[in-house]
Order: sequence, then C-alpha cells, then structure tokens
Amino acid sequence: MIQDPVVIVGSGHSGVAVAAGLRTRGWEGGILLVDAENELPYERPPLSKELLKDGAPDESAVLRKEKFYADKGIGRLAGVTVESIDRNGRTVLLSDGTRQAYHRLVIATGSRARPLTVPGAGLVGVRSLRTRGDALELKRLLVPGARVAIIGAGYIGLEVAAAAAAKGCEVTVLEFQDRVMSRVTSAPVSRHFEQLHERHGVRFVFGAAVTSIDGRQRAERVTVADGTVFPADVVLAGIGVLPNQELAQDAGIDCRDGILVDGDGRTSDPAVYASGDVTRFISPTDGVSRRLECIQNALAQADRVAAHITGQAAGEPEIPWFWTVQHGVRLQTAGVRQPEDQVIVRGEPSCGKFSVVYLRDGRLAAVDTIANLADFRTAKRLIAQGARIDPVLAADPGSPLAEAISGTPNHSDADLAAARS
Repeated sequence: MIQDPVVIVGSGHSGVAVAAGLRTRGWEGGILLVDAENELPYERPPLSKELLKDGAPDESAVLRKEKFYADKGIGRLAGVTVESIDRNGRTVLLSDGTRQAYHRLVIATGSRARPLTVPGAGLVGVRSLRTRGDALELKRLLVPGARVAIIGAGYIGLEVAAAAAAKGCEVTVLEFQDRVMSRVTSAPVSRHFEQLHERHGVRFVFGAAVTSIDGRQRAERVTVADGTVFPADVVLAGIGVLPNQELAQDAGIDCRDGILVDGDGRTSDPAVYASGDVTRFISPTDGVSRRLECIQNALAQADRVAAHITGQAAGEPEIPWFWTVQHGVRLQTAGVRQPEDQVIVRGEPSCGKFSVVYLRDGRLAAVDTIANLADFRTAKRLIAQGARIDPVLAADPGSPLAEAISGTPNHSDADLAAARS
C-alpha cells in the first residue's frame, strides 16, 4: 500500500482530473485511484452516442493511457471499491479486506441511473445506461425491427432514441411531462428536437406515467396509467440519476441529494473532499444550491480540489456548459436556465440555426444554441460578466449578441412584447 497518499475514490472524469491536477500543480506525495470498474478509466459521453452506432468500435476512448499513470506515479486499484471511511483514523476499508491510510480523501463516485420501481423492472430487456458495459449490451439489443420503448425524454433517452432509429428500430418515447428535455430547456428548443425526432420516425407519448412492464421471460410490453399498452422488446429507463453519496453519508459527512461541498470541494470533514456529479454546492454565479451533471463541472471542481490540496489558487469559476447531439444536430447550452426566465428566440428554428437566450432580472443567465457557435461563445462571456441585455436587440439574429448589451436607446413596450413572443 502507498504510504498516506491522496486517495481518490472513483476514476471517472473528475477523479482522474484530480489525480492529474495534483501532479501538474507539483504534488510530490502519493496518489491512489480506487476504481470499481476493472479497466482503464474511459470517456462517458460517447456511451449514448458514438458507441451505439453500427460499425463503431466497442472500446470507448480512455481518459488517459496506462503509461500516463505509470509516468506520473499515480497508483491504481481496479475492480476494487471503498466499503467505508474511518474519519478518525483517516483510513478506508477496501472491498478486498485491506485498509488504506490517506492524507486527504477525495470522493468522486459520480452518479448512477435512477432505477425503475414499477412491476417488471427486472425483466430481461429492461436496461439503463451508465457504464460501457451498459452501452455494449444496449448496442447488442438495438437491431433492425426491434420495438424500443424509452422511458424519459431527457438527454440520454433522446440520444438513445436517435441511435435506435438510425439502426431501424421502432422507437416510442414515453415522457411524463408535456415536452422533451423539459427540465433543461424551454419550449422552443423542445419543439425543435421533438419535430427532428419525429422526422426520423420516433413516436412521442406525453403525459405517460408507466405503471408496469410485462412479459413472460423478458420484456414484451409497457403499460401506462391510462391503460394504453405499448409493445416493446427493449425498454430503456432514462429517468435521471442519483448521486453515489452513500459512502460519505455513512461516514457522517453532510449530504443533501449530493455531498455538500464549498467552493474548494471541501466537505464537512476538512480532510475529505468531493468532486463531480456526486456533489452539491452553491453556484458562484447565481447563488443557487445545485448538482451539475456535466463534464465541464467535473473538471472544474477537480481543478479546485487539486489547487486547495496543494495550497495554490484555483482559476476563476467557469460558466457551466452542456451539450447533446441527436440525429446529427448539436445543442450547446451555457448557464443554467430557470423556468421563470424571460425567453427570447434569436433566428428561425425551421432553418436549423437559432439560439434561445434567457434573461433573469434583465441579465443574461443562460443560452441554448443550435448550429450557432458564435452565440454560444459570446453568451458564455456575457453570462460571466453578468451583462444586462436589451431584449429587442437580443431577438434580432442579424445583430451580434455582443451588441445586445443594455445601454442602447430605449424601445417601446410594443417592441419589448414582440421580443418576448
């Protein structure tokens, strides 16, 4: 065992980035990555995108090659989990029965797919998607003619719907809300992607509360609350994720739908940090307590953890950003919208290139862009600046978004109303 290293539990994007960041910042002590999966840490975004395509290699790109860990003196325990934390003794109990002391502990255990709890959820053919193994099994099931029922119209559900439709499956998406991606975007963007999927043969059923999955040996049909039955050979549960906070929670570390951390990734125990999807924190941009499930946040938090452990200053917090690709169309989001935000559409969605900006108390809070990288880049900068935006100028796709900053002549109430529509 390594003598009193920084022990990092979890080898996803954030865990590996903490290890790399420590070495980059000059940490000379031991570093030990503990990984429940028995393979090199790999990229997660391709699991619901490229990996499902016909002809795509079954290997997902690794985060770092094996040589990197050896060269940087980063120890790895693969196929091993941490069973418990002894905070007083600063040790962790490993699944192989051994104990490992730590100088600092970093919990980067990520999240897991929220399980279905309806009757029949355990039948063969009912799947979730979180690991490379999940993706490979799903890829095997997505064959031409297969009847695929996807429960949930979030990013994962829609990305899998696109992959399944491209492979010739009959795809039905069952969504409890009244539109797709309702948690993360506004109605104009939802309508655009709903229509995109429908053009590729995907069927949507909104207001659908799944009550059971039935079949003899395997899944054969899905029933919703109004009694409608949908034949299905494959059922994907895409109903969100849960933070893997149990390790911290059982050790008495403060958790609330995520491990609570400060701006440096410190938990309620000063010797224990947390990073990535498993954390809940106060956003420095808007003061809201939230969890963020995105690569950008995982990497940004990892950098702050590495900086604090090494006693160095971290960079300025970056505006959160997200992306999804469905049927070859990329949606890029910067900032986090709230349902009460003012919604302004820039451009015509039917043309395939447009943006939606979200104003909160007159300031740019978030943006969604489709095929509009210029707006995405500009909006990230303006959100970070807390820029006030003129809604009339923002609604004009012919004007650069950077020129929509307030301070221009006032417009009439009629103009403002038109901009909001």
